[in-house]
Amino acid sequence: MAAPYEEFASRLRQMLDRAHFVPGRGRTSALAHRYAVSRETARKWLTGLALPELPRIIELSKDFDASFEWLATGRGHVNLSVKEPTATYRRLSDHEGRLLDAFRSLPEAKRQLLVEFLS
Repeated sequence: MAAPYEEFASRLRQMLDRAHFVPGRGRTSALAHRYAVSRETARKWLTGLALPELPRIIELSKDFDASFEWLATGRGHVNLSVKEPTATYRRLSDHEGRLLDAFRSLPEAKRQLLVEFLS
């Protein structure tokens, strides 16, 4: 029996390949780490056993410069189709990504304290 969301998983893998996101065996761990989900959740996304929630699909499409409609439904083109400058959807630098990963790993109370401190 085919995975229920195999078509989404195929588009997700294609998008990650196009962006040269960690290939091979480390992809599941890298995806889980980047989006602060369990390895099991990332594995399910990549194998078509589960779909990310809508806000996460939006985040994925922005992070990898892919059209939301294409990623979510398979319709349209893989590239962004909005008429906005691509800088709106630029990828994070390595430092920004590490900072975001660290922020996401904090408990909610510490996140709030950090935001207050930086404001």
